[in-house]
Amino acid sequence: MIRINQRILKQIVLLVSDTFFIIGAIYLSLVIRLGEFNTVHAEDYPAYLITLIFTILVFLRVGLYRSIVRYMGYTAFFTVLKAVSISSLILAASIMLTKNGMPRSIPFIYLGLLLFFVGGARFVIWFHYQKPKHKGRENVAIYGAGMAGRQLLTSLKQGDQYNVKFFLDDNKEIKGCLVDGVMVYRPHHLKELIKSQGISQLFLALPSVAARRRKDIIKNLEEYPVYVKTIPGLSDIISGRAKIEELKEVDIDDLLGRDCVSPDNKLFDKCIKNKVVFVSGAGGSIGSELCRQIIEHAPAHLILLELSEFALYAIEQELKKILPEGIQMTALLGSVQDQKRLQSIFTVYGVQTIYHAAAYKHVPIVEENIVEGIRNNIFGTYRAAEAAFASGVETFVLISTDKAVRPTNVMGTTKRFAEMVLQALADKHANQGTRFCMVRFGNVLGSSGSVVPLFKKQIKQGGPVTVTHPDIVRYFMTIPEAAQLVLQAGSLGQGGDVFVLDMGEPVKIADLARKMIRLSGYEVKDEANPDGDIELIYTGLRPGEKLYEELLIGDNVTGTQHPRIMRAEENMLSFEVINKKMALLDEACNDFNIAWVREILLDSETGYVPDKEQPVDLLWCELKKQENNVIKAQF
Repeated sequence: MIRINQRILKQIVLLVSDTFFIIGAIYLSLVIRLGEFNTVHAEDYPAYLITLIFTILVFLRVGLYRSIVRYMGYTAFFTVLKAVSISSLILAASIMLTKNGMPRSIPFIYLGLLLFFVGGARFVIWFHYQKPKHKGRENVAIYGAGMAGRQLLTSLKQGDQYNVKFFLDDNKEIKGCLVDGVMVYRPHHLKELIKSQGISQLFLALPSVAARRRKDIIKNLEEYPVYVKTIPGLSDIISGRAKIEELKEVDIDDLLGRDCVSPDNKLFDKCIKNKVVFVSGAGGSIGSELCRQIIEHAPAHLILLELSEFALYAIEQELKKILPEGIQMTALLGSVQDQKRLQSIFTVYGVQTIYHAAAYKHVPIVEENIVEGIRNNIFGTYRAAEAAFASGVETFVLISTDKAVRPTNVMGTTKRFAEMVLQALADKHANQGTRFCMVRFGNVLGSSGSVVPLFKKQIKQGGPVTVTHPDIVRYFMTIPEAAQLVLQAGSLGQGGDVFVLDMGEPVKIADLARKMIRLSGYEVKDEANPDGDIELIYTGLRPGEKLYEELLIGDNVTGTQHPRIMRAEENMLSFEVINKKMALLDEACNDFNIAWVREILLDSETGYVPDKEQPVDLLWCELKKQENNVIKAQF
């Protein structure tokens, strides 16, 4: 048994219907014009046949049977008008050619009738599919009745998941108006509308609104028990990276409300354009974003170095899809502790700019693995910097952290020590080729170890959401903004510079958690609201964790040509002193003498003030425990 494709079957049905419409339109035209039903004569058949055959061919040519009727838009209806008009001209020409004596007004009447039949039939089918099918759909609202909001409404209507009940818009002029059959209300009506209309979700259709205005809107929505989602940003929609109907959770950077500062392309060009650029830690959150942005600024060659095979594979595959023609890319496995390999890479490929993002940065993990943290963060930086100088690299940029300022943990101390290593090298090799500088900033949203992904996961699981301390405060910045500023800061360095990024206002982590819970459509469960959905639990500060982070050690800070990049004047040690400290550290690490390691760090003018008397390195603690057990057994 032959099975006909559903699509082809529908096309055949439309073609047969149009055949009857064409014949019927000609016949009715004669009836209307002549005022009688018996109007068909043998001499008229050639004109009928010519019109029918050529009209069907025109309909096929213009694509009337390729369009999916349920998705037809204004363009498709104009196509119908064009095809029917051509059919009318064909009828007029056939009347003239066959000289059958039909009145000359027949083609005009035929035009109107055929348009009514062909266009009307398609409109009826289209309208049937456009009728709201509310059963089983979730009631939602759209904030923003502009172009983006209307496009989102059209997309949602064609699906079967959401039923848009109303628009919210700040524009007083369209209050009470209907947009494609949906009423527009002012935002202050939301509370009663949520109850009366049974709204469970609210979609923000504000892709081009300024960041601060967007932050204010989201803040006002926090008090309502509704799940807030948003459409992609305008740049993603325009570039084709996302579609307007691809709804997502509200980005946490929307809560920061920071308007982007336009980048200075001259600063990008100085260290990147037509240069051989090297990124260590290329598979990490910051390293991978640096790579994405670097290839947008036309390097001659981008070299990736990563210790994790999987992370290297992932970023390489991603970049291959967006790599512009003419830009080379090389992905290499390796450790920044291997100076010989680094020097070989820098020399063979002729590296000109280095962005050193490889580091262990998770505070509790480094606190429990002290030797590895020192090996990677201090010695890895030193060896990469020495290899860079020996290979004639022009610029070396270290990605540092606000935890390097008056550190209470080993991770922050290693990063401050790494800064001091570069300062000492810059002083030793002043005006001898390589410019060393470092860029210090706070937490980046969405990075590995960030609280944001953890909170999202906990909220999705129904809670509880865990925060270490009710008063803990952090600076936050988005990964793209941090990477963009790092790339520009590298061009401002003269040698030994410590750059500090403007992180905006500090954010209270507990408040951030509450915002995320509310914007997910839940209520916080606490003493004031015991019937809430998700509880907030305080677990206590982790080893080495501070309540407040700082970006500067002293007050000596000056501006640069970029409004969000500042230059800090920090204390430094001579290369001789640093070299001696590193020799001691190397010996202490080789002996796995964590107590000695700690003494050296305390005596290195990094500002290290640990919050515990004894280190908490897991292996060292276990060794000490076993030694104590042996001593006890002897007695």
